[in-house]
Amino acid sequence: MEENIKTILATLDDIVSKASSAFDAVNDLSELASLESLYLGKKSALSEIKKELSALEVDSKKIVGEKLNVVREVLEQKAREAKELLEAAKLAKQIEEDICDVTEVDIDGVYGHLHLVTQIRQELEDIFLGLGYEIAEGNEIESDWYNFTALNVDFDHPARTMQDSFYLDTGENGSILLRTHTSPVQVHLLERGQFPIYAICPGRVYRRDTADPRHLPVFHQIEGLVVDEGIGFADLRGTVEVSMQAIFGSETRTRLRPGYFPFTEPSAEFDITCVICKGEGCRTCGGQGWIELGGCGLVHPNVLSASNVDTDRYSGFAFGFGIDRLAIMRHNILDIRYLIENDIRFLSQF
Repeated sequence: MEENIKTILATLDDIVSKASSAFDAVNDLSELASLESLYLGKKSALSEIKKELSALEVDSKKIVGEKLNVVREVLEQKAREAKELLEAAKLAKQIEEDICDVTEVDIDGVYGHLHLVTQIRQELEDIFLGLGYEIAEGNEIESDWYNFTALNVDFDHPARTMQDSFYLDTGENGSILLRTHTSPVQVHLLERGQFPIYAICPGRVYRRDTADPRHLPVFHQIEGLVVDEGIGFADLRGTVEVSMQAIFGSETRTRLRPGYFPFTEPSAEFDITCVICKGEGCRTCGGQGWIELGGCGLVHPNVLSASNVDTDRYSGFAFGFGIDRLAIMRHNILDIRYLIENDIRFLSQF
């Protein structure tokens, strides 16, 4: 091998050694930028050696060129690793400097806690988990199919109008909306085709209601769905009774009244004994001793068929009620709007 080739190769080895040590010891990104310019820039030793290739013989040019490429790849890898380490260290330092441990904040001994609606939602989830149900959640933005059509809601039903539902200006006109109930989650469960189904579907829903003491345009709902072989109305009646007693206490009684919902048949409204007077009759319950809480019924065969469920084999029931309304009933809150006003004097009571 030519003597000058040996010298060039030795120089390249020396560059690798010195540059590797330098990249390993670099302390900040600006220093790294200087090293990259020194060892990989246009005026670096590698660039100078590359310029000398044209003067070498073909065989020598190949040997030096291959070595040059290997050295450059090694140094570029070293530079990348150094940059990753420095950026990670910089981010860690920034996080450490910016961190705010809210658990150490003590304002006159007062600490934050979960919102009342969240507390009750978690309590409901625990109750139904104890009864063997799963918790299913879904999208708050849904298609007309899942929110209405698959639930046997007629095309001329008032709920489909712009005055009742929030439609989004996307896709085909009137095809995408903010869900008006959590029932679309039930349709997704049916389409999954995994039976039996014992599930609750809690979540936020949207309707074009004017806020007043009993209504909000954005509120929370929980619905239950059971689909299995041999499910009948007695199963629904027992589930309502057991779940309401778990929520309101063992002395609570329930009753079902005939009702109408497009997605159940037969349908019923269910009431509980007044939480204020315990059924004796008071101003809150209008002297009746009962308060309406939600709706229920056997799943309509059309709903099962829309999701390709074998109605000769499976039947089911569904029920639902508002979590916010349950909260104001349980705690005798006069105005549901208190739940969203973020008044610390109100929220701190729960």
